[in-house]
This record gives sequence, C-alpha cells and structure tokens, in this order.
Amino acid sequence: MKDNQKYRPLSASEIEILKQQGVSAADWDQIFVSQVFIPQNIRNVQFSGCIKIGNNSGTVEFDGGIFRNCGLYNSTIHNCTIGDQVYISQISNYIANYDIHDHVIVENIELCYIDEESTFGNGIKVSTLDETGGRGVMIYDKLSAHLAYFLAWYKHRHCLIEELESKITDYANSVKSNRGTIGEYSVIRNCRLIKNVKFGPYSQVKGCTRLENGSVNSNEFAPVKLGAGIMAENFIVSSGAEISDGTIVSNCFIGQGCTLGKQYSAENSLFFANCQGFHGEACSIFGGPYTVTHHKSTLLIAGMFSFCNAGSGSNQSNHMYKLGPIHHGIVERGSKTTSDSYILWPAKIGAFTLVMGRHYKNTDTSDLPFSYLIENKDDSWIAPGINLRSVGTIRDVMKWPRRDRRNDPEKLDCINFNLLSPFTIKKMQKGLDILNSLKEISGETTEVFAYRNTLISRTALEKGINLYDKAIYKFLGNSVISRLEKCNVQTWEELIECLKPKHNIGEGEWSDLSGLIAPKTEIHKLIKSIERKELASLEEIELEFKNLHNNYYEYEWIWASELLVEKTGKKIDDLILNDVISLIKKWKESVIGLDEMLYEDAKKEFRLDSMTGFGMDGNKTTQKLDFEKVRGSFESNDFVNEIVNHIQRKTLLGEKMIEKLTTIEKNQQN
Repeated sequence: MKDNQKYRPLSASEIEILKQQGVSAADWDQIFVSQVFIPQNIRNVQFSGCIKIGNNSGTVEFDGGIFRNCGLYNSTIHNCTIGDQVYISQISNYIANYDIHDHVIVENIELCYIDEESTFGNGIKVSTLDETGGRGVMIYDKLSAHLAYFLAWYKHRHCLIEELESKITDYANSVKSNRGTIGEYSVIRNCRLIKNVKFGPYSQVKGCTRLENGSVNSNEFAPVKLGAGIMAENFIVSSGAEISDGTIVSNCFIGQGCTLGKQYSAENSLFFANCQGFHGEACSIFGGPYTVTHHKSTLLIAGMFSFCNAGSGSNQSNHMYKLGPIHHGIVERGSKTTSDSYILWPAKIGAFTLVMGRHYKNTDTSDLPFSYLIENKDDSWIAPGINLRSVGTIRDVMKWPRRDRRNDPEKLDCINFNLLSPFTIKKMQKGLDILNSLKEISGETTEVFAYRNTLISRTALEKGINLYDKAIYKFLGNSVISRLEKCNVQTWEELIECLKPKHNIGEGEWSDLSGLIAPKTEIHKLIKSIERKELASLEEIELEFKNLHNNYYEYEWIWASELLVEKTGKKIDDLILNDVISLIKKWKESVIGLDEMLYEDAKKEFRLDSMTGFGMDGNKTTQKLDFEKVRGSFESNDFVNEIVNHIQRKTLLGEKMIEKLTTIEKNQQN
C-alpha cells in the first residue's frame, strides 16, 4: 500500500454496478478507489465509515493451486484502507479500523477490529519470576533478554528501572493508535476474534480462536506463523516465531525463532530467542534463549532458565503455603532436569547442572557448575564437575548454534554459545576453593561433606577437583594459543607484547545476562549511563549490549591474562619460554584427558545393555545388527569421530605451538 496512493470518488456508473452486485454503503461519498478499479470484483459487501480501496485487479493463489480474483466479497467493512491486489472474503461479522496493505488475504473471519486506542501489547507489565508482580517486566516490540534482565533483577536500582520503564512507556505511546495494520503479503484465514492486534508483513495467521491486544512482528525474512486454535491476549510475538495447536498465551513476550505448540499454556512469561514449549505449562518464567520443554506433565514456574531442557514431569514450587507465591529460583545456563524432577524454590542451580530426583531443601550450587544434583533418600547429593565429561553436554553446546531459527537480519538477543568462558571458569575457580576447603577442614577420614543443603561424597569431591582443574587449564590454554595465533609473533618480545593486556576492561567478575556474557564492570557502567540519562533511546541501550557482545573475545583475553598471571605466579613481562611451554603441555594434557572421558562416556551408548529392545524375534547377532542399522556402530558415529579428530587436532596444534616457541627462543639466542 503506497502512502502517496491517489484515490478518487466512485463514479455514478460504478455505484450502480456495485448496487447490482449486492454492495451497500452508509455514505457512498466516503468510498474512494484507485485509478485502476474493477467494480465487478466487489460483491455482497457492506461499507461504512471512510473506505479507501487500491488496485483490485489480478488474482491470488491459494494452497492446492486455486486462483481467485482479487477484490472484496461477502463482507462488512468499516473505516478501512485496503491496498493493491488484496483479497477479502467471508467476513461474517465485520472488519473495522484497519490499514490493510498490498497482497493481503483475509478470509473467513468472524470479527476483526480495533476498539479505541491500543498500544498492541507494548507497555504491558509481565509478572515474571514473582507471581505477585514484584519483578514485573514491561515489554515492547524489540525487547531483548538483556534489557529484560535489568528490568527483572535490578529493582533495587530505582533510577535505572524508572528510566527504562519511562522509555518503554514513551515507545508504547509512539505506537498507540486507533487503527490497526495488516502488513503486506499477510494471510489471515479461518479465525474467530481478532481485537486490537497489529500484524507485520508476511504474517501467516490461520485458524486462531482469539487474538487480543498484541503485536505480531513478522517480516519478509522471518514470517510469524500463528496456527489453529490458539488463544492469546496481551502479547508480543517476535519475528520467526510459531505458535500453534491450541496454545494459550496470556501476558507474554515471545522472542525471535520461538516455537510454542501442542496445547502449551503460558502466563506472565518471557520467552527469548529459540525457546520451545510443547504440551506443558509455564507460569511467571524468565525463559532465556533455548529454554525448551516438550512434555505434557512439565511445569516451569517462577524460575529463570536459559539453554535449559526440562524433562517430563519436571516442576518447581514457588511458595511455602505462608505468604503466597513469592519465591523464585534460578537455573543457570545449560542445565537439564530429568523426568519427575522437583526443586523447592528459592534455589539456585549452577551452570550446566543435571538435576535428578526431588529436592526439598533450598539449595545453592551456583559455585559448583557442571555438576549432577541427585536425590538419595530425600537428601540432595552433588557430584561437582561431572558434567564436563558428559557427551550430552558437549552435544548440546554443538547443537545450539545449528538450531538458531532466527532469520531476521536484526537479532534482538546477543547469544554467547561458549561452554568455557570467564563466567563459568570463575565459578569453577570458586568451586575448587570450596572443595579444597571442605577437604582441608574435614580431614582425611571424612567420607561425606556438607555444602549448602547438599552432600558430597569424598570420591565425588576428588573427581570434581580434578575435572575443574582440567577445564580451567583447557580454557587458559585455548585463550593463550588463540592470542598467539592472532598476533603471529616472530620474536620473544613480540610474544610478550602480544600477551600483555592493553587495557583493564574484562578484569574481575563476569555475568550472564541471559545469553550475553560480559564483565560486571562494563555492565555497571552501562547501568550508570542509563541512570544518568546519557543514552537517549532504547535503541542506543540495545546497541550497547551488542557492543559488549561484539567485544567479548577482547575482554575475555584481559580476564584470561589475569588467570595466566595467577597460574604461572609471574607477571607477563617476567615469563620465560618454559613457563609458556609448560602451560601448553598442561593444556594439551587437559584437553586430551577430557576428550578421553567423553570418548568413554560415548562408548556407554553402544554397550550390550544399550541394545536391549533391538533385534526383535532374533538372537544376539540379530540384536547387534539391528542396533547398528538403526543407531550405527561406535566407530562410525559422527560424534565419536569428532572426539577422535579433536584429540588429533589439539595434539598437533600443541606440538606445533611448542615447536614455534622453541624456534623463537633459538633465534633470540642467536
């Protein structure tokens, strides 16, 4: 639909033709048409209010190869502007107060209208985490997970919240209108009630039961698809998202590339990039990127999750039957819950933790990442670091980038997929301190250690120390080698200069802002800039998040250089050849050691007891053959081969780097 479209009044002969075709108007003088207008393509229509109709020539194609003439048929239309090559048919009640852009299909709709002014879901406050509203997050069309993190977790910074909510309110007022929009090339068919909803270009809306007060932010690159039987109110759906199959959504933000379906129910929840929800239920959750739940009996409630897979029957409890549902929990990135797991909030689960069983005590394992949290006789036991040797953990990290469904050139969420980062490594360092302290205080005869409402066996403690140590050296070696390769050093002076940090941005603690990993110092600088009103718009704030994300590896090296000083016990200027070579040898030993553990873990999937259920009606030979046909052999498995290749690549890389360093030292002596 062109903004400068020239319209003209209907001629007397056109009005007469329209009347003969069952068309009526409250005021024919309020009907305006384009220069190209075919009156024969309007039949059995009632007009009221101001109506503008574009070029109604041409045809539209439907599924199955059916073509129909563009135009308006069997409808009641009030106060609408209709673009070029639009097809509207079978509006059983009416469509009112909409600007319908070019090449749109609207068919078999009961009621579609704008009632007074609407902000289309913008400015709605979602009661995430705390059902009573204490951590309410105000949503808008381009909300990122990181801005929502500020809104949810920094309520104590009154000036920050006031400034952010003021900007979101201003945005909501800027989109407020008493007219709705249906963007070009959109298809809206077989729906019942649509009230106060705006649709972006290329929206695919088919069979919805009720849509009320929302924005469908579709575009050409990433269409939004809304399917059969869904009911949604007070919502924003971002580009590339799909909602279908009787899903019920109330007071929700649905991020880019999200999929909700199969009777999923979500209330007062935030879902950011690539979340998936099927069958189950979400209530007041902060669903960071890749929060996934596929099972009918799964309830996620009052928790913050990201890169999380919730098993069947997983649930949490957010009140103790005293002051109501005021408690919430945090499940840090990369964690999983097994079938029938339960966690009593408040609790904080460390990154990449596997939660098994039911946990009735308020646990905090945030400084023991990559662990198993296991129930045994109503007690919570933790095996620190054990997930570092799990093939499932590595498989997840590899699959997340491949499963990014965001096709929109404008990505709202900044997502760091790194398994090892200053965020997780710092937690491992704390974990090492905790485990060594427990070991030292309790003495050699102690077999079970207590830590924050959990128990740790001596064997698990010893393994945790070993695994954390290996992972820390793996990260540090990766950082040093990457830095040296980037610099392409030829002399020892160049090597030292390359390793020396050029600034201090990145030192200290880091945070995971629901997908964005960044130094706390820079996060606090950003917060202060917002509080001082130095950033004029939401776009400028979101740009700062993107800058933090884009500078991740530069900041990571600053943090890694601190770790290098800590592990060598020397300032970088004082390093000698043996220090760097020893580090690389330790790195190679750690990488290969962890890979060999992964290899052994993968082998479990191919043991004889894993073949149970294969080889129906056959003997052991048939069972093995059937297993290999379905699952493949251990030797041919892609993931197993990748582990083997990774060991070979890292071994070769370590040897080449040591050889290069030795050459540099020899040249220096000559």
